Amino acid sequence: MTSPPSTVTLVAAVARNGVIGDRGDIPWRLPGEQARFKALTMGHVLVMGRRTYESIGRLLPGRTTVVVTRQPDWQPAGGRPDGILVTGSVEAALTHGRQLDERVFVAGGAQVYAAAMPAADVLELTWVDADPDGDTYFPDVDWTQWSEVRRETHQGWSGVRYARGAKKNETSCNASGSDGDIPREAPLLPGPPSGQ
Repeated sequence: MTSPPSTVTLVAAVARNGVIGDRGDIPWRLPGEQARFKALTMGHVLVMGRRTYESIGRLLPGRTTVVVTRQPDWQPAGGRPDGILVTGSVEAALTHGRQLDERVFVAGGAQVYAAAMPAADVLELTWVDADPDGDTYFPDVDWTQWSEVRRETHQGWSGVRYARGAKKNETSCNASGSDGDIPREAPLLPGPPSGQ
C-alpha cells in the first residue's frame, strides 16, 4: 500500500500592498492571526529560511522545522534542538519534509516562498487589511492557476485557502462560521515598489 502524496502549502500573512515583513519582523499584530497559523501547522513539517527562523527566535513546539540556509555550518543560537533539520536548498527541504509528513508547510521568507511556489498545491494566506511599510514582499502569484476554496473573515484580516486548479469557492464562512456574502476575487499582489 502506498502512502498518499504529500501536500505542499505556502502559509503567509500578506498585507494589501504585498508586504510580509519589515526589518525581520511582522509589521502587524492581529488577534487570532497567529492562532490560525498554529492551528494550520501544528503536528506537521515547517520549512523556513534561516532569517525567518532567527526572527522567530525559537523552535515552534509540535512541529518539525526544516531550516534552509546557504551556511552549511549554521547552528541556531544555543545549539540545535531536537525537531530541527538544516538543508542547503528549498528543494532538499521539501524532499525531507515529504519524507516526514504528508503535509508540508512553507513559512517564509520571500526567497523561500518564491522557490517553493512551483511545488505548492495550496496557499493558506492571511490577507491583512492594511498597507504597512515593509522591505519584504510575498512573491508574484499567477492567479490563473489558483482557485479560492475557503474563506474566513475576521476584524482586520481574512484567512483564505487557495488550491491549485480546484473548483472555486467550495466553502466560505465568516468568523462566526456562517456563510457570508464575501468578495471572491483575490487581491493583486503588487510586489515591491519600483527600484527596490
